[in-house]
Amino acid sequence: MVANMYLEGNYAPVAEEVTAFDLPVIGALPEQLEGRYLRNGPNPWQVADPSTHHWFIGAGMVHGVCLRGGRAEWYRNRYVGSRDLSERRGQPDIPGPNWNANRNGPNTNVGGFAGTTWAMVEAGGVPVEMTYDLETVGRNDFFGTLPGGFTAHPKVDPDTGELHAMVYALPEWLDHVQYVVVAADGKVRRTVDIPLPAPTMLHDMSLTERYAVVYDFPCRLDIELAMSGRFPFSWQRGTGSRVGLLPREGDAADIIWVDVPECYSFHPMNAYDTADGSVVIDLCVYDSMFDVHRNGPFQENLARLERWVLNPATRTAGTTLVDGAAQEFPRHAGRLTAKPYRYGYVSGVSAASPTWPTIKHDLQTGEKWAFDHGTGRSAGEAVFIGRDGATAEDDGWLMMFVHDLNNETAELVVLDAQDFSRDEVARVLLPQRVPFGFHGNWVSDRSVPPPT
Repeated sequence: MVANMYLEGNYAPVAEEVTAFDLPVIGALPEQLEGRYLRNGPNPWQVADPSTHHWFIGAGMVHGVCLRGGRAEWYRNRYVGSRDLSERRGQPDIPGPNWNANRNGPNTNVGGFAGTTWAMVEAGGVPVEMTYDLETVGRNDFFGTLPGGFTAHPKVDPDTGELHAMVYALPEWLDHVQYVVVAADGKVRRTVDIPLPAPTMLHDMSLTERYAVVYDFPCRLDIELAMSGRFPFSWQRGTGSRVGLLPREGDAADIIWVDVPECYSFHPMNAYDTADGSVVIDLCVYDSMFDVHRNGPFQENLARLERWVLNPATRTAGTTLVDGAAQEFPRHAGRLTAKPYRYGYVSGVSAASPTWPTIKHDLQTGEKWAFDHGTGRSAGEAVFIGRDGATAEDDGWLMMFVHDLNNETAELVVLDAQDFSRDEVARVLLPQRVPFGFHGNWVSDRSVPPPT
């Protein structure tokens, strides 16, 4: 077998769906934390050719831990329903519209919105609704209002409760992407088609109080790769990078395009408008993506944290290096999405080292703190949960899966977001290894209530 790091070690899938109750806890879980920590990621059950397998491909699997009353009530991991999974199990296809005949289940993100739990994926797949206990309900096109596909990285406006998304869909949309706004009731209220000269891998978007931000980077559709059945994107040097500022209630003709240095970014941390009309964007930036290595993002080069300041009047951009160390999966306090903020959180990812710290950035002073989870322990994406009644931006907790590669186990870890010098607030010991995956969220019982 040809070596592929994304099928080995803790990237390798797990074989069983597990349910475990009354999980052991080291430390004390905050009483406020009543809800579920959920995280999605690829868990392929079959790989045709390991040499060409890409990390982003594979059946979706959601891992979840339910916290209540200072206890870790349960852990569950469940495949996200799909046509392929139904065929594999000898069952009828899951219900719900499948506008692009997608055979796979969403494998990239999972969260709560409009009282519902949604598993999501980019490239046009329809979200899949899941129960509180992570069983698949079916595809949900926002209750019949989504005209096409969706994305893995929508942004919630904390003031309106609306969900904002930039969507690409291949091969259905080769000449445009679509801006989608979902109202707080879970129904689409607005879409805007945005023409692009070539299909780009539009993994994420940003939101400010004035603009929805679209990224046009030179990791683009590669027809030759697509025809050979491989992951269909490659680095196309010289085709340029630009950022589009779409007024939230504007049309495609109103977009202000600003050229930026040729690069790639999967994930912005946050964005906001300034009093002088500029737009500030903090994001994890790669020099290139899928130029030489075509199996995943961590072999060719690793991301650094940059701040971009865009001037819509002059259509110019200034870039500043915030931190040159390798990092990914940026997050911030969700109540400050699209607003000025001070603190951001990342995972110190590495292709070579099995030790990934959790890092906190003070974007005003430039100070940063690293929480070392221990040798051979790798922290995934950190989700911030604010303390009830808090006034300080960072008064709350960070929650993430920590993968112990020494003994092939995993934990749900809770940190004090204000004090990286103290030990973990709590560690929930999980009954099985959790593979490295992508994105997730804390879904409180207030946002998605448990069944009665």
